[in-house]
Amino acid sequence: MNAKLALVENPDRAFEYLLEARKHHTQAAIAKHLGVGVRTVRRWEVRETSPTPYAAHALQLLLPLPEPVVVERKFDFVDLFAGIGGIRKAFEGIGGRCVFTSEWDSYAQKTYAENFRDGHTIAGDITKIPAEEISRHDVLLAGFPCQPFSIAGVSKKNALGKAHGFACETQGTLFFDVARIISAKRPRAFLLENVKNLLSHDKGNTFEVIRRVLTKDLGYHIHWRIIDGAHFTPQHRERLIIVGFREPVAFDFDALPLPQKGGIKLENILHRCDGTEPELEWDENRFFDHKKKRVQDKYTLTNHLWGYLQRYAEKHRAKGNGFGFGLVTPDCVARTLSARYYKDGSEILVYQGKRRNPRRLTPRECARLMGFPDTFRIPVSDTRAYKQFGNSVVVDAVAHVARLMQPMLEADVLEPELPLCYVTA
Repeated sequence: MNAKLALVENPDRAFEYLLEARKHHTQAAIAKHLGVGVRTVRRWEVRETSPTPYAAHALQLLLPLPEPVVVERKFDFVDLFAGIGGIRKAFEGIGGRCVFTSEWDSYAQKTYAENFRDGHTIAGDITKIPAEEISRHDVLLAGFPCQPFSIAGVSKKNALGKAHGFACETQGTLFFDVARIISAKRPRAFLLENVKNLLSHDKGNTFEVIRRVLTKDLGYHIHWRIIDGAHFTPQHRERLIIVGFREPVAFDFDALPLPQKGGIKLENILHRCDGTEPELEWDENRFFDHKKKRVQDKYTLTNHLWGYLQRYAEKHRAKGNGFGFGLVTPDCVARTLSARYYKDGSEILVYQGKRRNPRRLTPRECARLMGFPDTFRIPVSDTRAYKQFGNSVVVDAVAHVARLMQPMLEADVLEPELPLCYVTA
């Protein structure tokens, strides 16, 4: 990805990009590129209103690269269990090039292909792809699903003196396919993402298998940390990030610069009803009615569903349980967006005043909540979109880890590859 597409952390820079873009393009050309009206661009330019932070990413596309800066591809990576490309976006942002993608879900493939048009075909089920068919790469990325590991029989094999390794311990799990590709391709580094409960699953035995496979069986040096998406977006979303290097390198998660948690509120991602919501050509009026200046009515809960959720919450409150809906306002940080959000939206319901029932987030707001810019296209149904964003990563969280890894990925020479050995994490 071009450097001018790098993640924008300061929303105020959108106005700066607009002024720079106006040196090279007319207001009409900019409006067409952004999918907004010419009057919207004119209001931005005279400071009558402010461009949204998400417009910044699209405005950057209009800016010529300054000379003599030339952005070159610095490393190749593969994107496994790719989903809709959240991890990929983070590593493209530091100069990486994706050379292989695998994602089994056809609807996720559709969204991925709509947003990443680089020529290579998206491979399907990774469990059916031989390692030799995967392109050579420097970095392996995988947001692999967590399946239960069966370690029954391992102690028995130890007692009998029989050999066992990752193929034995992880066969039947999707982590096995990550391990076999790392074993065959020996990439310089990898980044794996999973739910935080992977650390405690089966009293820690599941993660111990993973740690042992990556270090003792494959010879990599690994580091891990749980990172909350609330550092970057208005959503509590704790995820486990595992980073591994083929050689010992000076990587330290403690050096990761994390913005203050909760500093960004929902108002930064909600549709604006004051006339400043950008008219995205690819969204049209699917999520937001620009004539009425409000979110489409279909996202407001019906009386039946809202009544059910209130009764459900009250029943559990009476039992002393914490189950219920999450009602939020613009100054809130939301709960975790889940893949089941399409069912009733109960974990994040936007308050609309006493006269209207709450509403779900729109898929566009979900995209923003996960750190995707408004240039990201949503070609699937709302139901599929909710599932896809609920299964994705907070892009900015992974981007910060990618930048911490960057010096090790760009170095021309590291220490010679180590033989397989037993390494403690």
